[in-house]
Amino acid sequence: MIRIEQVSKRFKAAPAKKPGLAALLKRPAPNWVEAVKSVSLHAGNGRITGLLGANGAGTTTTLRMLAGLFTPDAGAIEVDGINVVSDPQKALAQMGILGDAHGLYPRLTARENVIYFGRLQGMSVEAASHRAEVLAKLLEMQHILDRRAEGFSQGERMKTALARALVHDPANIVLDEPTNGLDVLATRSLREALRVLAREQGKCIVFSTHIMQEVEYLCDEVVVVAQGRSVARGSVPELKQQAGCEGFEDAFVALAFPELKEAA
Repeated sequence: MIRIEQVSKRFKAAPAKKPGLAALLKRPAPNWVEAVKSVSLHAGNGRITGLLGANGAGTTTTLRMLAGLFTPDAGAIEVDGINVVSDPQKALAQMGILGDAHGLYPRLTARENVIYFGRLQGMSVEAASHRAEVLAKLLEMQHILDRRAEGFSQGERMKTALARALVHDPANIVLDEPTNGLDVLATRSLREALRVLAREQGKCIVFSTHIMQEVEYLCDEVVVVAQGRSVARGSVPELKQQAGCEGFEDAFVALAFPELKEAA
């Protein structure tokens, strides 16, 4: 179970450089960018929760705070009741986090990449090897398991990175735009794997996306984020009803950008 409660985060923007001696004599006041202003999310076990927002809405920053990469300026984040800020190692042990498909060791096979990360999680070689076989079947990647990661397609890299994130069988799975760059078959395969992980294995899954179809196909609950704030929450039918729209894309635009609806 993952709980994010009214988190906020701002970053210091680099000031514009002043020419000549003036830059040395007078330091300009810093500019601040509010990436996240107030986002809340409650994700339960056995459910898929989507964090849906346009580019720059704050979804990636929110997930990076959940992963312990940024400390929130305000608010609280808990994973299975463990505070991510005060006890990050214990909280991270409860999560499998997939930010992107980068970071694979190209000279290692997919199997060796998964086993290596299993060892980093404290697993024995035997346990990590068995887990690699289980995940290869789940993610339909048996054919690449003993191939070097060098030269993998985007879909093959994504599957290997996901297997690596799941090697320690975490109760909570966090994915940031997992279908980015995937072809149709790889996307379908990933969707089915996420359904199995949530429905059959009881995992708590949180993922961010910009793709409406992903949300409609997968999500039990959706949190709509706009300009750094969570502005709506509910199932796809509930959000359509809130917005008074028949199509989900129209509902998202109405909820995230009410000024556009008013202007129309």
